Amino acid sequence: MPPTFRVKEFKNTEKFLDRLPAGYDYALEFRHPSWDAEGRWDLLKHYNIAAVMIDSPEPDKLQFLSRPITTANHSFIRWHGRNVKPRYNYLYSKKELKLWVDKIYKISSETAVVRGYFNNHYGARAVVNALEFKQILGTSLSEKEKAVVENARNVFFQALKQSTLDNSLRQ
Repeated sequence: MPPTFRVKEFKNTEKFLDRLPAGYDYALEFRHPSWDAEGRWDLLKHYNIAAVMIDSPEPDKLQFLSRPITTANHSFIRWHGRNVKPRYNYLYSKKELKLWVDKIYKISSETAVVRGYFNNHYGARAVVNALEFKQILGTSLSEKEKAVVENARNVFFQALKQSTLDNSLRQ
């Protein structure tokens, strides 16, 4: 849902959910703080729709979405990145990713399927973080995947160094 979609739209949400075709796994991401209200999880449980859990740059406003919650027989996590603008232009550190491991294990003990999505990024940061998270969870990476991660991180940090140098020269 867009960040402007508020809990007062609850009745419209229910009408929409009533019309969804059966046989698919659905997930719904509430992106406005007003959804931190009673009834939202019950609504999703009724329709077997996963509440999207998030990692966001605004944890104070959307804290309720980063807690492990299962509302369906499947689950969905979205890593937005932690920049405020542009939020998707973010490369998670391994330390930040490790904070999600216990949550993933808790969620996976309660649902049949756990899906995760790192925000799209034109420079493949989402791909790097997905591969790193796969490794953190104990899945071995192929040699090709390891090379992608190593090369991409080197490129990202070289670009960061250059950007920092450029900014200091401008001042």
